[in-house]
Amino acid sequence: MLFLLLSTGATMASEHTLIAAAERGDIKIIQTLITDRVPIDGRDGNGRTALLAATHANQIDAARLLIEAGADVNAKDSIHDSPYLYAGARGHLEILRMTLAHGADLKSTNRYGGTALIPAAERGHVETVRTLIEAGVEIDHVNRLGWTALIEAVILGDGGPPHVEIVRLLVDNGADVDLADNDGVTALQHARQKGYKEIIAILEAMR
Repeated sequence: MLFLLLSTGATMASEHTLIAAAERGDIKIIQTLITDRVPIDGRDGNGRTALLAATHANQIDAARLLIEAGADVNAKDSIHDSPYLYAGARGHLEILRMTLAHGADLKSTNRYGGTALIPAAERGHVETVRTLIEAGVEIDHVNRLGWTALIEAVILGDGGPPHVEIVRLLVDNGADVDLADNDGVTALQHARQKGYKEIIAILEAMR
């Protein structure tokens, strides 16, 4: 029993060392721990894996090493973020592309019930939105707030060039401009309320 407890404690310590190394991008230590067969998807107190920690810090080389060693790109933490979802939401494009190439679950959702596309659209990450659309993420998915990527790009965007381009991308790829939020307000109506002239023009052209 004592041996088992010591062994379990040593494993947990090694997992936490791996997570810390991933967060700071320490490739040498990560490689050593992988070679020593430390569980690659071990969790910290917040449910983060080493890959999610690397993704949080946008440590591209660390993420690549972990993914190539078999880290789960869909493993969620205690607030339902995964490496794939977080990379999409934060516009960490290189890591996102790696997760997409290694089994990212396009239907997975965050704590708000949204796909990776919705926060990417909100935050103005144009190339991330383009990449997720090309990957096949559902454009008209509705989150628990009643918002699609299109609605969120208008409601939470600033109407500037990145959000204008995102609205154009979404519309050009078939986003339903007539979908309304939980209050019955469409993206076009929100854009009019905010005075976003370029977005209004794009949406009116689809009516």
